[in-house]
Amino acid sequence: MTRRNIKPRRASRRRAARTPQLEVVRSADARPRELATGLALSALSGCLWFLSCTPFDLSALSWVAMVPALFVIDRASTRLRACLLCWLAGAVGVGGGFYWMIELLRRFAGLSLPLAVLLYLVFCAYHGIIFLLFAWMVRTIRRRTSYPMVLLAPLTMATSELLVPMLFPFHLAIVQAWHPLVIQIADLAGPIGVTALLLVVNGAIYDLLTLRRKALASAVAATVILVAALLYGNFRMRHFDRLSAASPKLTIGVVQPNVAYNQKGLYHPEEASGQLAALQEQSRKLENSGAQVIVWSETAYPYSLPRDFRTDFPEPDPRRIRRGFTTPTVVGVLTESDAALYNSALLIDREGQQAGRYDKMVLLPFGERVPGEEYFPWLSKILPKGFGGFTAGKEPTVLPLRTADGSSWRLGAAICYEDIIPSLLRGLGALHPHLLLNLTNDSWYGARAEPWQHLALAVFGSVEQRTGMVRAVNSGISAFIDANGRVVQKTEAVDPYFDPRPAESTLATLPLLEGGRTVYAKVGDLFTYLCALGTTFLLGRAVLSSRSPRP
Repeated sequence: MTRRNIKPRRASRRRAARTPQLEVVRSADARPRELATGLALSALSGCLWFLSCTPFDLSALSWVAMVPALFVIDRASTRLRACLLCWLAGAVGVGGGFYWMIELLRRFAGLSLPLAVLLYLVFCAYHGIIFLLFAWMVRTIRRRTSYPMVLLAPLTMATSELLVPMLFPFHLAIVQAWHPLVIQIADLAGPIGVTALLLVVNGAIYDLLTLRRKALASAVAATVILVAALLYGNFRMRHFDRLSAASPKLTIGVVQPNVAYNQKGLYHPEEASGQLAALQEQSRKLENSGAQVIVWSETAYPYSLPRDFRTDFPEPDPRRIRRGFTTPTVVGVLTESDAALYNSALLIDREGQQAGRYDKMVLLPFGERVPGEEYFPWLSKILPKGFGGFTAGKEPTVLPLRTADGSSWRLGAAICYEDIIPSLLRGLGALHPHLLLNLTNDSWYGARAEPWQHLALAVFGSVEQRTGMVRAVNSGISAFIDANGRVVQKTEAVDPYFDPRPAESTLATLPLLEGGRTVYAKVGDLFTYLCALGTTFLLGRAVLSSRSPRP
């Protein structure tokens, strides 16, 4: 062997020896870039989601909002990093949508600004777990399989929304609330069905961007599903518009008191008579305008009533509910016995008798009840005064309304945020109400975002049960929603704490459709459970697959 032949081999060995070191250096250099890119894409995804939501209402963004997060999930160097970055996306999305929680905590609990911000961040981090779980499932399945995102994204997000308990019930579907054509599938699959539809499109777009020509099947599948959903929506809207036109009608009046949360007569007796007089004045106007039933908002009546209340007070009594009008009235009121306090809705008939009562079943955590108090009684002692103390109602109830012409109708009552809890509305739908009533007090949250978000979530209830909904809200947004989820008429949101205004009223006529006859009312979240079953199957396939996994 000559010396000339040896030199190239030595040089080759030196290059080979240096190669791993170069790869390590390149890998080290890539890590900060990967992290920065992941943070940027995650933040972008979160921002797109909350900008899609009311009050920003850039809802078109929701059809691509998850795409940046899907890049992060699929391209992150490890599964842990993918999950944490996607958790950030969820926390940003929740934070941008629920910024009003800071003011709520300051008003309701009297917390300092730093403590309110800290609890707000904890709230955002908790709800971000939905995205974290979503990322874990997608990445786990994609480690050993090549299932497209058009399939994985809707299945796993539906499963995530099902599995993670929410402190404030909401779904990604909220971003499509003002688009009735899109949300009609809620009478089949509930709001999570609409979430899944959004993720089908997001998944298909990701497949197109990454697989290109190989993503033709994903594009075709997403197009077929979206078109089918819209055609179904068009068919159902036409059907219920025809039914509504032929149905009996009811003219409903809503009184909006516009009383600040810290000025309610229940806790300031000197204000009670004036607040009741304002309610009665607006009710007289509504009666003169043809109202057949009048609805007052949650705890609008400025006194508490005993549980055995049966008849309106006599004329001289300052607590008399109806003064100068006789129209049947649904009254939001606190009812109490020696041992319990209830958040109730009473129907006072034309003769001044109590015709029905509903007691709120799902109490507001930390507001009306202290979670875990039954196991740890000391919790109620360390929390500020006013937390907890309420007793939950036992069962859904319809209020029997008899109008002046002798007709009888069933009014399904829900109080506060119960109108956005699908399971409760299904229980109410089983009683087949002709109209849903929601009595609410949103004055704690200000007028910027929460009242709009509450209304946006409420429209799904009308579609799920296929009957109209009347919302009487202390400081707005009071609204009338038809069986297709369209907001027919509404007031504006008011923050009487900063902008005091007199009581106001609004009047509208809605068709009376017997609710609770939909697929969703009968089978509940069957679609979501099928998605969870599909996700479990794919996770099992991924675990048992012989394909070499990614990190």
